[in-house]
Amino acid sequence: MHPGLNHLLFVSTSLFFIGVYGFFTRRNLVTILMSVELILNSVNLNFIAFNKYLWPHRLDGAFFTVFVIAIAAAEAAVAIAIIINLYRSHQSIDVEKAEELKY
Repeated sequence: MHPGLNHLLFVSTSLFFIGVYGFFTRRNLVTILMSVELILNSVNLNFIAFNKYLWPHRLDGAFFTVFVIAIAAAEAAVAIAIIINLYRSHQSIDVEKAEELKY
C-alpha cells in the first residue's frame, strides 16, 4: 500500500469512529446530526483516497463523493426541518423528550 493512503485511511477511520461515538453518546439532535455528517465525510475521504491511489485515471470516487454530498445536503435539510418542528412543539431538542415521534 502507498504510505499516503495509510495516512488518509487513518484520518478517515478516526473521523468515522468520532462520528459513531458522537452518534451513540449525545442526546442533542443537532450534535447527532453533526456526527452523521462526520461519518459521511469519512466515507467521502475513503472514496477520494482509494480513487487517487488505486485508480488515478478514473473519476469513480469523485462521482460517488459528489453523490454522497448531495444526499447529505438533502438529509441535513430534512433533519433540520424535523428538529425545528420538534423544538416548536416541545421547546427542546433532547432525544429523550422526543418519545412521541416513535409511533
